[in-house]
Amino acid sequence: MRGVRRVVLLCVPALWTLVSCGIPATGVVEAGGPAHGLVPMLRVYLVENGSLVAVPRRPAGAVDAESAVMNLLEGPTKTERAKRLTTLLPPLTAAPTSAPTSAPTPLVSVPPTAGPSDGSAAEAAASAAVSVNARSGVVSIHLRYVSEELSDLATAQLICTAAEAQRIADTGTGPGAEAVTVKVTNARGRSVEGSGERCPED
Repeated sequence: MRGVRRVVLLCVPALWTLVSCGIPATGVVEAGGPAHGLVPMLRVYLVENGSLVAVPRRPAGAVDAESAVMNLLEGPTKTERAKRLTTLLPPLTAAPTSAPTSAPTPLVSVPPTAGPSDGSAAEAAASAAVSVNARSGVVSIHLRYVSEELSDLATAQLICTAAEAQRIADTGTGPGAEAVTVKVTNARGRSVEGSGERCPED
């Protein structure tokens, strides 16, 4: 009995250390397999009052540069729009043509399809419009659906989102110390490079 009490007393300080460091303790997993550690949050960069803002989102799967960029290009969620967050990046899907709009018309549209293939068709169209490749600390983003030059702030949205996501992918737990270079290229071959060193963290 004495040995059991000793083990319990040793576990309490360890749990307190995790909580005091700001790392949430893993709760009870009610379904699925056992927990394999903490799942990092994805942060995309949106715009508020002309400035970049890091917005946390819970990823559907593993965090990497490609998934982060595609998540960013989906635009602000309803909740984010209610907080006056916006994006300067052209959307991947075309706006409805039933009513006139002053918004710029994107060059690629995702045609509606019926049945369970909706998600696959949308993913295929997105893949044809955007490619993201990461290699040796460099993330290359090719926006095939964008012919005009992006504004500096729109480019910064992509650079900051991709750079942080790639650092998470490289370390497996969270943003690492190594700088990541991001190269953004539009449909006309115009490229801009940057890193996430000066991106806001919150």
